Amino acid sequence: MNFIKKRWKGILLCLIIAIPCWFLGLRFPIVGGPVFAILAGMLITLCIKDKSGFQDGITFVSKKVLQCAVILLGFGMNLSVILETGKQSLPIILATISTSLIIAWVLHKVMHIPGKISTLIGVGSSICGGSAIAATAPVIDADDDEVAQAISVIFFFNMLAAIFFPMLGSVLGFSTTNGEAFGIFAGTAINDTSSVTAAASTWDSMYNLGSATLDKAVTVKLTRTLAIIPITLVLAFIRTRKEKTDAKKVEFKKIFPFFILYFILASIITTITVHAGVPVTFFNPIKTLSKFLIVLAMSAIGLNTNIVKLIKTGGKPVLIGGACWIGITGVSLLMQHLLGIW
Repeated sequence: MNFIKKRWKGILLCLIIAIPCWFLGLRFPIVGGPVFAILAGMLITLCIKDKSGFQDGITFVSKKVLQCAVILLGFGMNLSVILETGKQSLPIILATISTSLIIAWVLHKVMHIPGKISTLIGVGSSICGGSAIAATAPVIDADDDEVAQAISVIFFFNMLAAIFFPMLGSVLGFSTTNGEAFGIFAGTAINDTSSVTAAASTWDSMYNLGSATLDKAVTVKLTRTLAIIPITLVLAFIRTRKEKTDAKKVEFKKIFPFFILYFILASIITTITVHAGVPVTFFNPIKTLSKFLIVLAMSAIGLNTNIVKLIKTGGKPVLIGGACWIGITGVSLLMQHLLGIW
């Protein structure tokens, strides 16, 4: 009862923001509900003089609800299908993820950019945008300002990719008789599912390919998403070692991303039940709920974000995001060419 009493105001405020942002995201998928929620939260928090009555609920939503959303994402993962149809793109995926993480690390060192924001942008750019950032943030103990900044940077380059990649594909001479080459390109070089969908659907529409490009792109994208698992576990290990080196008291339970284990369990449950004959559509409501919970969590993160600070410190993170985006795009094209796909 005390749990509800302390948190209901903040949770209700987040819901009031998240629900209209969810529908806005459905109406404008290229932007997406999470971005609308962060922006709305940042603007609304400027109008609230005293957030003390809301803070417990806002913190709960930004931390615990976010982890719950990541767990539920696992119900969208049929591992057998992803591994079977995504293995063709696996070398490209590994190359693009490595490229993004290396670029983020190098710029972090050279330009003295804070490590947590560099990590969030590197992981978000290389894997699956907001979902990867949501999974990584609690592991590295990133604050809400850093999460909001990373999401904003990722959103900006997603928008550019969704708009310009179909034109780039035409200029580069991707096959217009099937969607394989552009589907792999979109699935490996664009990080957010909504932008992957937008770019692939545009290519299908341009060349009357039905949903061939979209199907390929989404499968590749889901294969990339599995990289959340090893990366978060490695980051947890690095943080544990660092805190031991710094002579800090390490509480393993607080650092280890147990919610990722539940994500894996959800994926295994989906794989087994689908193999046993349960239709994939059975899990659609859970997948939808996970997406809504991400929007809800982003509204809380927006409420905890200082928009003035975000604008003042935004230059270097945008530079990292741009460098990762260019690097991923170039490596994806190079690998496709070397593998004879394009």
